[in-house]
Amino acid sequence: MLGSFAVSTPPAAAKHPTEILVVLLLAGISFALSQTMIVPALPALAEDFDADPAAASWLLTAYLLSASVATPIIGKLGDLFGKGRMLTLVLLAFSFGSLICAVAPSIEVMVLGRVIQGAAGGVFPLSFGIIRDTFPRERVPSGIGLLSAVFGIGGGIGLPLAGVIVDELHTSVIFWLGLMALPAALAAHRLVPPSPRVERTKIDWLGAVILSTALVALLYGVTNANDWGWTSGSTLGLIGLGLALTVVWVAVERRVEQPLVDMRLMRMRAVAATNLAGLLVGFAMFSCFLLIPQFAQAVESTGYGFGMSVTESGLLLVPSSIVMLVAGPLAGSVGARWGFRATLMVGTLFAAAAFGWLAAEHGSPWHFVVSGVLLGAGLSFSFASMANLIVAAVPQGDVGVATGINTIMRSIGGAFGSAVATALLVSDTLPSGLPALGGYNAAFIMSAGVALLAFLAAMLVPKLRAARVPAPAPA
Repeated sequence: MLGSFAVSTPPAAAKHPTEILVVLLLAGISFALSQTMIVPALPALAEDFDADPAAASWLLTAYLLSASVATPIIGKLGDLFGKGRMLTLVLLAFSFGSLICAVAPSIEVMVLGRVIQGAAGGVFPLSFGIIRDTFPRERVPSGIGLLSAVFGIGGGIGLPLAGVIVDELHTSVIFWLGLMALPAALAAHRLVPPSPRVERTKIDWLGAVILSTALVALLYGVTNANDWGWTSGSTLGLIGLGLALTVVWVAVERRVEQPLVDMRLMRMRAVAATNLAGLLVGFAMFSCFLLIPQFAQAVESTGYGFGMSVTESGLLLVPSSIVMLVAGPLAGSVGARWGFRATLMVGTLFAAAAFGWLAAEHGSPWHFVVSGVLLGAGLSFSFASMANLIVAAVPQGDVGVATGINTIMRSIGGAFGSAVATALLVSDTLPSGLPALGGYNAAFIMSAGVALLAFLAAMLVPKLRAARVPAPAPA
C-alpha cells in the first residue's frame, strides 16, 4: 500500500544538464538578490515616495510573507503538474512583479509588486526537484550543493550591489535587475524535460489556506515584535495564533485523503532533524546579514565601528559569497562520499566558529573577512547537506513540497534571528542611542550558540552513507 504517497513514472533524463543548471542558478540568484538588495535601499525608497519608514518596511515584510506562503504551495504544484512548467510560470510572475516595482508611482503599488515577486519563493524547491528528476546520479549532490549556495550568495552580493545602486544610480535599478528572470523563464520552458507523471491530482486547498494563514500570523508577529514589544498583546496574539493554526493544520493534514504535506514525511527522523537544523541555521545566517553591516557602518566614536558606507560594509560579506561559490559543489561531492549528515555537522561547526571568532575579535575589518570565510564555508556545507538529505529521504513525487518546507523553516529561523539580534542591540545602547558594543557581543555569542544547537540537531539525522538518488531513465 502506498497510501497517500505520490506514484510517479520514471523521470526523463536531461539532454543538457549543465545548461539546465545555469538556468536554475540564474533563477535562484534572482530570488536571493530580490530578498536582500531591498534592505539597504529602504531609507532611499521611503524618501523617493515621501513615505514613513514603517510603510517602506512593508517592501520587505510583504515579500517575506508572500514567499513563505508561496514556497510550499508552488513546490506541491510542481510535484503534481510538472516542475519545469511551474518554474517557467514562477519566473514570469517574478518578472511581472519586478516590472511593477520598477515603474511603481507609489509605495502601495510597489508593495503589490513585491507580493507578486514573492512567488519566486518556489524557485528552490522546484529546482531541487528538477535536479533530482533529470540529472545523472553522480551530478545530483554537487548540483544541489551549488544551487543551495546561491541562497547565501545573494546576501553577500546583494548588499554591496544595492549600496552602489543607491549611491550612484537610481533605486528602480534594483527592480529592473529582476527582469533577468525572463531569459531564465524562456530557457526553463525550452530545456527542462517533463517531470515524472504523478497519479495524485487533487490539491489540498484547505491545508494550503490554513498553512498560509499560520505562516503570515507567525512571521508578521515576529518581524514587528521589536516595534510592538515582545510582550505586547499584538505580538503574543499573532505568534500564538500562528502556532495554534499550525497545530490545526497538522491535525487536518493527518485526516485529509490527499494532504498538501504527508505528515509521515515530516515525522521521518531525517526530515524532522534536517528541518530543525534549517530553522537554527537560518536564525544564525540572517542575524549575520543584520549585524555585520550595521557594526561596520557605526561611526568610530562609538568605540567599535569603522564608519563605513553602505557599499563598503556590504563588501565585507563578499569573501563569504566567494567561499560559498566554491564550497557549495565541494560540499555536494564530499557529502556524496562521506554522508551529508557529516557535512551538515561540519557546516554548523564552521558557522559557530565564525560567530565565536567575532565575539572575541572585532577590532579590524579583516576580522570580519576571516569570519566571512568561515561562515561562507559553514553555510555552503549546511545548505547543500540539508537539501540533499531531504531529496534523498522523501519519495520523488514529494521532493518539491518537502524541500519547500525546509526552505520555509530557514525563513522562519531568519525572521526570529533578525528580530532577536535587533532586540539585543536595542537593549544595550550608548547615550547617543546607538547600540553599545555589549549588544553586539551578546548577539555574536547568541548566534554562535544557535549554530551549536544546529550541530546537535544534525547529530539527530540518521547515518546515511550517501544520498539515495535514483538514476534517471534513458533519454
